[in-house]
Amino acid sequence: MPWEVMQRATVLPLDKMTTAEKLRLIEDIWADLSRQPENIPSPSWHEEVLMGREDKVKEGAAVFSDWAEAKQRILGSTCMR
Repeated sequence: MPWEVMQRATVLPLDKMTTAEKLRLIEDIWADLSRQPENIPSPSWHEEVLMGREDKVKEGAAVFSDWAEAKQRILGSTCMR
């Protein structure tokens, strides 16, 4: 479906949605996009960033968060309200 047609067919009241509703929408969109990852282009700078992060892991300097914990921290932060 062409983007112009979708814009007319799907209007989301973003100004009326809560932050939690918007985040759920983003998650739904990402889940849909993830079904065909080969269609998501990787920007040219991405490899450099990933290599830097891999170096931090090898050096033992990387810090990790469980996704559920990170998501809770994001949803609970004052900047997201």
